[in-house]
Amino acid sequence: MSESKKIALVTGAGKGIGLAIAKRLLNDGFFVVINTHHELTDSVKKDLAAFENRYDNLIGDVANEDDAKSMVESTVEKHGQLDVLVNNAGITRDKLLSRLKLADFKAVIDTNLTGAFNMTKFAMKVMQKARTGAIVNISSISGLHGNLGQANYSASKAGLVGLTKTAAREGALRNIRCNAVAPGMIRTDMTEKMSERRQQEFADQIPLKRFGEADEVADTVAFLVANQYITGQVVTVDGGLTI
Repeated sequence: MSESKKIALVTGAGKGIGLAIAKRLLNDGFFVVINTHHELTDSVKKDLAAFENRYDNLIGDVANEDDAKSMVESTVEKHGQLDVLVNNAGITRDKLLSRLKLADFKAVIDTNLTGAFNMTKFAMKVMQKARTGAIVNISSISGLHGNLGQANYSASKAGLVGLTKTAAREGALRNIRCNAVAPGMIRTDMTEKMSERRQQEFADQIPLKRFGEADEVADTVAFLVANQYITGQVVTVDGGLTI
């Protein structure tokens, strides 16, 4: 294996922001391990055709500790290292707090926060031995200021901020950096399901008057991966919404 080869593992990367991050890291020369809950779709495989033999697809549930451990271990067993971890896997189960079921609260926490903890714990052990590494957590502006109907999601993303800062302090002892990106309204399959009127209502609240693109989040992740003197930070990618 070439000494210049770098290995990145991106969770929840079968579509949307996660896929954009995986593609950006592939373009930057990384070998990318793409974690999904199910096998990659034919359309995504076609989209990744230009990167044949430069990515793996690992199916696993980050909320399951054994799955998380297995994904990290199999990555290291096959490639000998793990240089970058991007914790992107996340779900939503929106409902007003007074109507939110405990099961739906726990499900979102389990995937969005516990999943990131599981992956970070096992990745940190590998990176500590190598005395280098970068971790980027995908949080959300909902974790910075809250959002109607998203008590579970906001709590999980706020928890990611605390996890990021603690991992940054502990990781710095072995030259491991940990940062977070907090996207705002990003154009994804989820936002595309909104009516044009609803989309415009949201856009009107954003100083830049538009939704962001998944590639713009991916650009920020790539920047944080590359910059060797940034750690413990939360970078908002929201068109100025949280100004």
